[in-house]
Amino acid sequence: MASRCWRWWGWSAWPRTRLPPAGSTPTFGGSDEVRDPANAKALRNKRRRMQVRVKLGKFQLLLDIQEKTPQICVVGSGPAGFYTAQHLLKHPQAHVDIYEKQPVPFGLVRFGVAPDHPEVKNVINTFTQTAHSGRCAFWGNVEVGRDVTVPELQEAYHAVVLSYGAEDHRALEIPGEELPGVCSARAFVGWYNGLPENQELEPDLSCDTAVILGQGNVALDVARILLTPPEHLERTDITKAALGVLRQSRVKTVWLVGRRGPLQVAFTIKELREMIQLPGARPILDPVDFLGLQDKIKEVPRPRKRLTELLLRTATEKPGPAEAARQASASRAWGLRFFRSPQQVLPSPDGRRAAGVRLAVTRLEGVDEATRAVPTGDMEDLPCGLVLSSIGYKSRPVDPSVPFDSKLGVIPNVEGRVMDVPGLYCSGWVKRGPTGVIATTMTDSFLTGQMLLQDLKAGLLPSGPRPGYAAIQALLSSRGVRPVSFSDWEKLDAEEVARGQGTGKPREKLVDPQEMLRLLGH
Repeated sequence: MASRCWRWWGWSAWPRTRLPPAGSTPTFGGSDEVRDPANAKALRNKRRRMQVRVKLGKFQLLLDIQEKTPQICVVGSGPAGFYTAQHLLKHPQAHVDIYEKQPVPFGLVRFGVAPDHPEVKNVINTFTQTAHSGRCAFWGNVEVGRDVTVPELQEAYHAVVLSYGAEDHRALEIPGEELPGVCSARAFVGWYNGLPENQELEPDLSCDTAVILGQGNVALDVARILLTPPEHLERTDITKAALGVLRQSRVKTVWLVGRRGPLQVAFTIKELREMIQLPGARPILDPVDFLGLQDKIKEVPRPRKRLTELLLRTATEKPGPAEAARQASASRAWGLRFFRSPQQVLPSPDGRRAAGVRLAVTRLEGVDEATRAVPTGDMEDLPCGLVLSSIGYKSRPVDPSVPFDSKLGVIPNVEGRVMDVPGLYCSGWVKRGPTGVIATTMTDSFLTGQMLLQDLKAGLLPSGPRPGYAAIQALLSSRGVRPVSFSDWEKLDAEEVARGQGTGKPREKLVDPQEMLRLLGH
């Protein structure tokens, strides 16, 4: 960070860096690039600094700033944040600071990807390369909207990109959802993946049957973790506490409930295959739900066709001898309940916890994208002791100064440019809603980065130098906030890996932010 030294009035934080006089040629190990007079002049211009007096809030700072350096910050260190930063670094001089409210990076890759899907987490290697760039810095343990405001970031940077994802879940908005035994799939995933805010969840798995409301990939992840034999999870990075609870689980049957039919499920074929082949578990599909589907799937896109054909075969074809024997010996089961819409969580006789879900039977109206599930008037009750709602994530507003569409759960934007706020951008789920996989987020984030760089080139961003992190650091210090750097994270990473080695796990995740900060001496 020596290129952006700052000085309080009255004392120096560290020695100021001095550059050679403008009329001299700097030497760096005899590089041919610098020996060429034309290149030397260009390099001098690139590295030229200005001493600037900056007022940020109640602070006045004297800053040494590289005049030609665009200062950009990204809020959120999940896939959207890191992919946005990766694209922004294509600019040869841009410096990118990534702010994250957790002490650790990687967002949904760390806290959302299932522990038995380690291959999906390989993107962390790419993100680490980005963080190791000399023009990129990670600052964890900084909550934007609480520790520092978006307007303060806008004063310090040429541009701000909001990439903080979807930190909440969509409520069912039905009677009984507040009962013990009901929780969001998002919280359950956070619990077994070590998200600090979910470590007090303590799900009660003493029941025989669990119902998951929703039929997307998150719903299948949760069902798979509930039904996977614990010994198959021992070698993953699932938390020690979660594994202990799953070892004591009595859940034998999991139902995944959807308002519409097999053609409208939101999960993908990879996740479905895993469920069908899950050790010790058998699928339950009602052939009646698939009547007439063979003709309908002829015209649908190929990925949807392949997915539906696999469902159809599983529901209607007699398994071979080996598969039949496997299913017969299975002690657990999972099933898809189609054309059902939750109306109420039913209480136990003493009213103290969930004991079932009342479902409205539905039928489909409309065609293609306009297909809707409408009630038929019939009802049925599905007994269970655990209800997990998996009907979608949603974003929260991060700061009163930022426009937010509370109905759609996104920041209003055009191709990532926040509407009516020049210099403010968004990417990922807070930009487009909680849809798609990591590859989708990558494409979306690159587009936002491209728009920002276009605006920078066109002169649409603030001109003149900006202090960047140097000014924000002063604000955070005055507020008692101790940021966590990427090198700090690597110390925590090494500690997690070391703790996991004793039990044959890739890591044992740290789940207490205070313990993390203590380990770092903060």
